[in-house]
Amino acid sequence: QVQLVESGGGLVQPGGSLRLSCAASGSIFSINAMGWYRQAPGKERELVAVITSGGSINYVDSVKGRFTISRDNAKNTVYLQMNSLEPEDTAVYACNAYISVRVGDYGMNYWGKGTLVTVSS
Repeated sequence: QVQLVESGGGLVQPGGSLRLSCAASGSIFSINAMGWYRQAPGKERELVAVITSGGSINYVDSVKGRFTISRDNAKNTVYLQMNSLEPEDTAVYACNAYISVRVGDYGMNYWGKGTLVTVSS
């Protein structure tokens, strides 16, 4: 069994910062990629940021220059540092990871339950 557990969500004022964490645990052989999705009320879920095992990083245009994704391989953990937060960033943020559980398999996606980020004055 593989589990992803997120932390770090909460209420923050516009212009403030939050740091989200997602730790993977369980029967893990390798983690090929980890990323963050978000879904705001009335909107489709979108990929915010992703980082691969090789260090390749992509962001959605609306967060470029404000958000930074990183990972700690020793801890099987991915982080999302969010600066200059705007009300439009309010959403449920969910961690996603593409994980192989044994040598030779192709891996599959796993999801965390999500953490709420609210940006409001």
